[in-house]
Amino acid sequence: MKFAAFSAEQNQEKSSLKPKYLEAVSRVERLHRRLLDLIKDEFDRMGWDDINSTQALMMFNIGNSELTAGELRSRGYYLGSNVSYNLKKLVDANYIFQERSKADRRSVRIRLSPKGEEVAEVIDELYDRHLTSLESVGGLGDDEFTGLNSALDRLERFWVDQILYKL
Repeated sequence: MKFAAFSAEQNQEKSSLKPKYLEAVSRVERLHRRLLDLIKDEFDRMGWDDINSTQALMMFNIGNSELTAGELRSRGYYLGSNVSYNLKKLVDANYIFQERSKADRRSVRIRLSPKGEEVAEVIDELYDRHLTSLESVGGLGDDEFTGLNSALDRLERFWVDQILYKL
Protein backbone atom coordinates (compact mmCIF):
# COMPACT_ATOMS: atom_id res chain seq x y z
CA MET A 1 0.00 0.00 0.00
CA LYS A 2 2.80 2.38 0.83
CA PHE A 3 4.31 1.88 -2.67
CA ALA A 4 0.97 2.59 -4.37
CA ALA A 5 0.56 5.86 -2.44
CA PHE A 6 4.07 6.90 -3.39
CA SER A 7 3.44 5.98 -6.99
CA ALA A 8 0.23 8.04 -7.08
CA GLU A 9 2.11 10.99 -5.57
CA GLN A 10 4.84 10.55 -8.14
CA ASN A 11 2.25 10.43 -10.93
CA GLN A 12 0.65 13.62 -9.61
CA GLU A 13 4.03 15.38 -9.65
CA LYS A 14 4.74 14.17 -13.22
CA SER A 15 1.34 15.28 -14.46
CA SER A 16 1.82 18.80 -13.07
CA LEU A 17 5.38 19.03 -14.44
CA LYS A 18 4.57 17.79 -17.95
CA PRO A 19 2.77 20.94 -19.20
CA LYS A 20 5.62 23.10 -17.90
CA TYR A 21 8.24 20.89 -19.53
CA LEU A 22 6.37 20.86 -22.86
CA GLU A 23 5.96 24.64 -22.69
CA ALA A 24 9.70 25.06 -22.10
CA VAL A 25 10.54 22.79 -25.05
CA SER A 26 8.12 24.73 -27.23
CA ARG A 27 9.59 28.06 -26.11
CA VAL A 28 13.15 26.94 -26.88
CA GLU A 29 12.08 25.96 -30.41
CA ARG A 30 10.10 29.18 -30.87
CA LEU A 31 12.92 31.38 -29.56
CA HIS A 32 15.35 29.84 -32.01
CA ARG A 33 12.93 30.54 -34.88
CA ARG A 34 12.47 34.14 -33.64
CA LEU A 35 16.25 34.62 -33.55
CA LEU A 36 16.46 33.43 -37.15
CA ASP A 37 13.61 35.84 -38.03
CA LEU A 38 15.51 38.73 -36.39
CA ILE A 39 18.62 37.91 -38.40
CA LYS A 40 16.62 37.53 -41.62
CA ASP A 41 14.96 40.90 -41.00
CA GLU A 42 18.35 42.55 -40.46
CA PHE A 43 19.72 41.11 -43.70
CA ASP A 44 16.55 42.04 -45.60
CA ARG A 45 16.97 45.66 -44.45
CA MET A 46 20.53 45.59 -45.77
CA GLY A 47 19.43 44.07 -49.09
CA TRP A 48 21.49 40.91 -48.55
CA ASP A 49 19.64 37.95 -49.98
CA ASP A 50 22.34 35.50 -51.02
CA ILE A 51 22.52 33.79 -47.61
CA ASN A 52 19.89 32.69 -45.14
CA SER A 53 19.74 33.38 -41.42
CA THR A 54 20.95 29.89 -40.49
CA GLN A 55 24.04 30.38 -42.62
CA ALA A 56 24.63 33.84 -41.14
CA LEU A 57 24.33 32.47 -37.59
CA MET A 58 26.71 29.67 -38.54
CA MET A 59 29.28 32.26 -39.64
CA PHE A 60 28.83 34.19 -36.40
CA ASN A 61 29.44 30.99 -34.44
CA ILE A 62 32.56 30.18 -36.46
CA GLY A 63 33.87 33.67 -35.72
CA ASN A 64 37.67 33.83 -35.70
CA SER A 65 38.05 30.07 -35.37
CA GLU A 66 39.51 27.68 -37.88
CA LEU A 67 37.82 24.32 -37.53
CA THR A 68 36.39 21.29 -39.27
CA ALA A 69 32.75 20.66 -40.05
CA GLY A 70 32.83 17.93 -37.41
CA GLU A 71 34.05 20.41 -34.79
CA LEU A 72 31.25 22.78 -35.77
CA ARG A 73 28.75 19.92 -35.36
CA SER A 74 30.27 18.87 -32.04
CA ARG A 75 29.68 22.36 -30.66
CA GLY A 76 26.06 21.32 -30.83
CA TYR A 77 24.78 24.04 -33.13
CA TYR A 78 23.92 22.08 -36.25
CA LEU A 79 22.90 18.72 -37.61
CA GLY A 80 25.29 16.83 -39.87
CA SER A 81 23.63 17.23 -43.26
CA ASN A 82 22.69 20.80 -42.38
CA VAL A 83 26.36 21.65 -41.78
CA SER A 84 27.57 20.02 -45.02
CA TYR A 85 24.88 21.65 -47.16
CA ASN A 86 25.34 25.12 -45.69
CA LEU A 87 29.13 24.98 -45.72
CA LYS A 88 29.09 24.02 -49.42
CA LYS A 89 26.79 26.96 -50.17
CA LEU A 90 28.98 29.34 -48.14
CA VAL A 91 32.19 28.14 -49.80
CA ASP A 92 30.59 28.51 -53.26
CA ALA A 93 29.48 32.06 -52.38
CA ASN A 94 32.96 32.95 -51.04
CA TYR A 95 31.86 33.49 -47.43
CA ILE A 96 34.08 30.68 -46.14
CA PHE A 97 37.55 29.50 -47.06
CA GLN A 98 38.06 25.75 -47.06
CA GLU A 99 41.38 23.93 -47.23
CA ARG A 100 42.76 20.48 -46.54
CA SER A 101 44.52 20.10 -43.22
CA LYS A 102 48.29 19.83 -43.58
CA ALA A 103 48.42 17.30 -40.73
CA ASP A 104 45.54 15.09 -41.92
CA ARG A 105 44.80 15.35 -45.65
CA ARG A 106 41.39 13.72 -45.11
CA SER A 107 40.29 16.61 -42.90
CA VAL A 108 39.05 19.92 -44.31
CA ARG A 109 39.53 23.10 -42.28
CA ILE A 110 37.17 26.04 -42.63
CA ARG A 111 37.43 29.70 -41.69
CA LEU A 112 35.59 32.87 -42.59
CA SER A 113 36.62 34.91 -45.59
CA PRO A 114 36.54 38.71 -45.26
CA LYS A 115 33.01 38.52 -46.71
CA GLY A 116 32.05 35.99 -43.99
CA GLU A 117 33.68 38.15 -41.31
CA GLU A 118 31.44 41.02 -42.43
CA VAL A 119 28.36 38.84 -41.90
CA ALA A 120 29.55 37.82 -38.42
CA GLU A 121 30.16 41.50 -37.60
CA VAL A 122 26.61 42.44 -38.66
CA ILE A 123 25.18 39.87 -36.25
CA ASP A 124 27.53 41.02 -33.49
CA GLU A 125 26.33 44.60 -34.02
CA LEU A 126 22.71 43.39 -33.96
CA TYR A 127 23.33 41.77 -30.57
CA ASP A 128 25.08 44.93 -29.32
CA ARG A 129 22.07 47.00 -30.41
CA HIS A 130 19.78 44.66 -28.46
CA LEU A 131 21.93 45.08 -25.36
CA THR A 132 21.30 48.84 -25.30
CA SER A 133 17.61 48.33 -24.54
CA LEU A 134 17.33 44.75 -23.32
CA GLU A 135 17.06 45.68 -19.66
CA SER A 136 15.06 48.91 -19.97
CA VAL A 137 12.59 47.67 -22.60
CA GLY A 138 12.71 43.90 -22.23
CA GLY A 139 13.01 43.87 -18.44
CA LEU A 140 15.85 41.36 -18.68
CA GLY A 141 19.03 42.00 -16.77
CA ASP A 142 21.98 40.20 -15.30
CA ASP A 143 20.04 38.24 -12.68
CA GLU A 144 17.39 37.05 -15.14
CA PHE A 145 19.99 35.84 -17.63
CA THR A 146 22.04 34.17 -14.92
CA GLY A 147 18.98 32.16 -13.82
CA LEU A 148 17.83 31.50 -17.37
CA ASN A 149 21.25 30.34 -18.55
CA SER A 150 21.63 28.11 -15.49
CA ALA A 151 18.25 26.46 -16.10
CA LEU A 152 18.95 25.99 -19.81
CA ASP A 153 22.37 24.54 -19.02
CA ARG A 154 20.81 21.98 -16.67
CA LEU A 155 18.17 21.08 -19.27
CA GLU A 156 20.84 20.63 -21.93
CA ARG A 157 22.93 18.47 -19.59
CA PHE A 158 19.82 16.37 -18.84
CA TRP A 159 19.13 15.87 -22.56
CA VAL A 160 22.77 15.01 -23.29
CA ASP A 161 22.71 12.44 -20.49
CA GLN A 162 19.57 10.93 -22.02
CA ILE A 163 21.47 10.46 -25.28
CA LEU A 164 24.82 9.38 -23.86
CA TYR A 165 23.53 6.96 -21.29
CA LYS A 166 20.38 5.89 -23.16
CA LEU A 167 18.23 6.71 -20.14
